[in-house]
Amino acid sequence: MDAKEPLAYRVRPKSLEEYVGQEHVLGEGKLLYRTIKADRLSSIILFGPPGCGKTSLARVISETTKYKFYKINAVTAGVADIKRVIEETQNYMLNPIGKSILFIDEIHRFNKLQQDALLPYVENGTIILIGATTENPYFEVNKALISRSMVIKLEPLTQEHVFKILKNAVESKEGLR
Repeated sequence: MDAKEPLAYRVRPKSLEEYVGQEHVLGEGKLLYRTIKADRLSSIILFGPPGCGKTSLARVISETTKYKFYKINAVTAGVADIKRVIEETQNYMLNPIGKSILFIDEIHRFNKLQQDALLPYVENGTIILIGATTENPYFEVNKALISRSMVIKLEPLTQEHVFKILKNAVESKEGLR
């Protein structure tokens, strides 16, 4: 970890047990928790307000599963970036599993053509898509992608959650250095 990184990056959870909040979908025994633990993930769209843990959850999933993890931001990425990920995923020398997780932050910023470029690879299972958005995906994300994904609404963190995260940061060796 780089000490110049913001505190939120340095103390980001690395496992489901470290993740704070979203008990309605990540509580032990809940569907998403069981799916991640069993490494049986299918494509998901995470939506909720800024700061609720969408990117942190994607990182936890990447640490928990066996798949290669790619992250792009829809604000700065395009179809060429999607194609690069697909090519690397399908290269059995680089990725013997032949499957990877593609996390797209701000997926609602992709236009229809960019979202359509994902569809064949989500359909055939080459890519497990994790899309994150602050917008309602039912209005902003391609209906074909929505129909092939589990849509999960994340709630704002409570004061108790924020307190626990801050307490963990103070106690962490990566936290306040």
